[in-house]
Amino acid sequence: MSGIRPERVATQLIDILSELIRKELRDPRIGFVTLTGATVSHDLRHAKVFVSVMGDEEARKQTLRVLNGAVGAMRGEVTRQARLRVAPEIIFAYDDGIERGQRIFALLNDIEEDRKLNPILPDEETPEEA
Repeated sequence: MSGIRPERVATQLIDILSELIRKELRDPRIGFVTLTGATVSHDLRHAKVFVSVMGDEEARKQTLRVLNGAVGAMRGEVTRQARLRVAPEIIFAYDDGIERGQRIFALLNDIEEDRKLNPILPDEETPEEA
C-alpha cells in the first residue's frame, strides 16, 4: 500500500507540471520538452521529474537550467492542485532513454544489414568447428 500514493502523486505531478510548463512558463530558452516520468519519495517530500528535450546538448542544458530555476514558482501550484500538505522539492533531470533506444535500434539495424550482406549458411563450417 505504501507504494501506491507516491506513484499516484508522480502521475499527478507529471500532469500538473506539463500544463504549467505549457501554459505558464513562457521562456524562449525552453526547447521542446516532454515529461517522460517522475519518481516521488515515500514521504512525498522529494520528486525527480525526467524530461526529454529536442535539440543539441546546449539546448538540453539550458532547458534544464530554466526548469530547475522555475521550480519555486511551480511548487505551490503543484501542492495546491495535488492537494498535498507539503510542497515537494522538485528536481528536473534529463532522460536519455529515447536516445539510448534510438542507438540500440540503429545497432540492431546494422546487424540486420550485415546479416543480409554476409549470410551464414547452415552447412558452412565456422572456425571453431574446424
